[in-house]
Amino acid sequence: MEDYVLQCIASENNLSETAFFVRDKDIFNLRWFTPEVEVDLCGHATLASAYVIFKYLRYELSEIIFETKSGCLTVKKDNDILLMEFPALETSPIEVPETLTQCLGAKPKEVLQGTWFYLAVFNNEGEIKKISPNFSLMKKLDKDVVVTAKGNDSADFVSRCFAPSVGIPEDPVTGYSHCALVPYWSGKLKKTKFTALQLSRRGGELYCEYLGDKVIIGGKAVTYSVGRIILEDE
Repeated sequence: MEDYVLQCIASENNLSETAFFVRDKDIFNLRWFTPEVEVDLCGHATLASAYVIFKYLRYELSEIIFETKSGCLTVKKDNDILLMEFPALETSPIEVPETLTQCLGAKPKEVLQGTWFYLAVFNNEGEIKKISPNFSLMKKLDKDVVVTAKGNDSADFVSRCFAPSVGIPEDPVTGYSHCALVPYWSGKLKKTKFTALQLSRRGGELYCEYLGDKVIIGGKAVTYSVGRIILEDE
């Protein structure tokens, strides 16, 4: 199927990401599209794809291998939790950009930079919940924005993720951001296993482990709908 058709389907779906996979023996070629562009890495759409493969395709092996733009990704099933193995992402500290502070309406205590995103660190979970971004201004940034803080009793750390420049004002749950969040909080909290909460309106709970060059991200999935897409020539 041509790329523009995939992009049109993702635009019609109007979700953070739409995943498309094609099976090639025991490997699945996987791609992800926002309503506006194709992206290199997406966690929750990978988890959803694995859920569909295990549940509806009756896949009998214990591990699914996905071939993607970001390389080979694997997903294992542990009862009702799906465990994804993703590459750990590096970040480096930078001066707090004034435009970023304006976008968030609050000044982070620390900002780090990754390839695709700014990682803005705040003092506590309450500050993360209160952030009300200026999405029009944020569209002018050259990167996505991830905000995070140490969690309260319910989680080790919390986060939110904003990507209006690619058609996602706020992502409900973001796997790729945890590829950077887990190494960061491992250094701060001196541990390797975490429970994380993404504080979007829908919310999401993630189970994470830091393995040095890899990050294990676990979560649950449920069936929301089952349907057909009808493609017709103009």
